[in-house]
Amino acid sequence: MSDHLFYQTRQTRPFIERAEGIYLWDAAGQRYLDGASGAMVSNVGHSHPHVLARMSAQMQSATFAYRLHFQSDIVEQFAARLAKKAPKGLDKVFFVSGGSEAVETAIKLARQATLARGEPERFKIMSRLPSYHGSTLGAVAVTGTPPFAEPFAPMMQAMPKVRAPLHYLDGLDPEDPGTAAHYLKEIEEAILAESPESLLAFLVEPVGGASTGALVPPKGYMEGLRALCDKYGLLLIYDEVMTGGGRTGTYFAADQYDAVPDMIISAKGLGGGYMPLGAVISRNDLVDDVLDHGGFLHGFTNAAMPLAAAAGMGVLDVVEEEQLCDRATRIGGVLFDRLRDLQSAYPFIGDVRGKGLLLAFELMADGQSKQVLPKELNAHVKLVNIAYENGLIIYSRRTRNGTEGDHFMICPPLITTAAQTDELVALLDKSLGQFADLYLKEVA
Repeated sequence: MSDHLFYQTRQTRPFIERAEGIYLWDAAGQRYLDGASGAMVSNVGHSHPHVLARMSAQMQSATFAYRLHFQSDIVEQFAARLAKKAPKGLDKVFFVSGGSEAVETAIKLARQATLARGEPERFKIMSRLPSYHGSTLGAVAVTGTPPFAEPFAPMMQAMPKVRAPLHYLDGLDPEDPGTAAHYLKEIEEAILAESPESLLAFLVEPVGGASTGALVPPKGYMEGLRALCDKYGLLLIYDEVMTGGGRTGTYFAADQYDAVPDMIISAKGLGGGYMPLGAVISRNDLVDDVLDHGGFLHGFTNAAMPLAAAAGMGVLDVVEEEQLCDRATRIGGVLFDRLRDLQSAYPFIGDVRGKGLLLAFELMADGQSKQVLPKELNAHVKLVNIAYENGLIIYSRRTRNGTEGDHFMICPPLITTAAQTDELVALLDKSLGQFADLYLKEVA
């Protein structure tokens, strides 16, 4: 560990030397295949020449201009393009520097909009358990991962949670309309228990991120959630920090449901790792109400930064010109099938799930009973480290409310080719075999 720099833990990693495409090299020359796009960020890969050219051109004019002093053509252009990508009616964009800031922005905008409409009693944001929505205190309050929230509980307003639709654990068929009805009934009961007039919004990932490991909602769930929000006067906010930018096969996952949200939160793949960048895309009337009643009491120094907008424009150019949404669907389908093959080879892989190139698999002691591996094994750490030693980067989390269970995100950049998919799977296969030999001989 550095004498001066610190991160979350004392674990150290090699120094980065360079990155290109889906690969990174450390200072010793070791190459790593980026099977997680960093943290599901590098959607167009590393060091893409078009993005770098866009940024270089912007650097020749202005990198920063404070939003209260100047407007910027590149920021205006990027906002217009992003609004066109969003569902109809979501035309107002507020730029920030990342996902946690974007979540804060959305919940503050929702609160100020309802104040402007004369409903001050609405202040609760309902979200799911488990879920992850960021690391600031406001975002932690709406995050349904107890280990992340408990140390800070006295410092923040607790927000209501309802169980995520973990159909694979409950033994329910995600294609059966009754499955969605089952979980929607739980949501409606939670709304009524909280007193509907106190609820401001429902915050949800349209496809699960790190907390639920690429959980795809059962058929009809998102549409039913939209109907419940309409029935009880809640805003519906999609957290697309991870799903946006083409990762699930459409630019926003919202495009895959007949359930238009009131706001979309975007980050990660929006800037592709080239600049810190996030955004909230909102219904026009919500923004108009806030601006007509004293303005938006919110902001960040680097919001609407010209250089970040140039990076975002470059990333969006690549997504469109290289048809990366279609590639995410095509290559994601191939990779999903290959992960299913690994599931057949390794009985401790209890589930494979996801959409596009947002994929995950979950380790279990028993795939039938869904029994977790022993908590003290720390499989989510051990497999990641084995894969890392083999030159493959994957991303893990604890599946069951952040306290036990082990799932692994397999989310390479959207530029990944079929041959590179073969390479990824071969490295993962090798790592799973080593993990089984070292820790799970009795299971394997």
